[in-house]
Amino acid sequence: MKTLNLKWLWLVLLIVILDQVTKSAASQWLVYNQANPVFPGFNLTLVHNSGAAFSFLRDAGGWQRYFFIVLTTGISIVLFIWLLRLPAGRASLACALALIMGGATGNLWDRLQYGYVIDFIDVYYGQWSWPVFNIADSAITIGALLLIIDAFKKP
Repeated sequence: MKTLNLKWLWLVLLIVILDQVTKSAASQWLVYNQANPVFPGFNLTLVHNSGAAFSFLRDAGGWQRYFFIVLTTGISIVLFIWLLRLPAGRASLACALALIMGGATGNLWDRLQYGYVIDFIDVYYGQWSWPVFNIADSAITIGALLLIIDAFKKP
């Protein structure tokens, strides 16, 4: 039996709120592109990403903003419909979809408002550094991992 999984929209909203509040705080308190050490292996560093994950298409000339807005909107609509039509008892899959939608919406908000995504979480080890990211990116990553794990579960 199918059910409307509207109860998972609280997680989407929570991710968007946490993402936007932390991005606002980072924009107000951090100096652009200046690392602020928190503890070894972790800095807060404000950067603006006009590309996608790992700054893909960052220097594409501006068209990528609209491409990512359309792509993200389309994916979010598909995920929303999938979530609504998901059978009862698929909590891990519903959680995965909600996390991805929340993260996508948080980054979409930035693209619409600023033309870029605000990133500020900077993780490194020695000379190795992960690309700077944000709460929305974290939610998308965790959601994608849960989606992969769910795909390998027995029905």
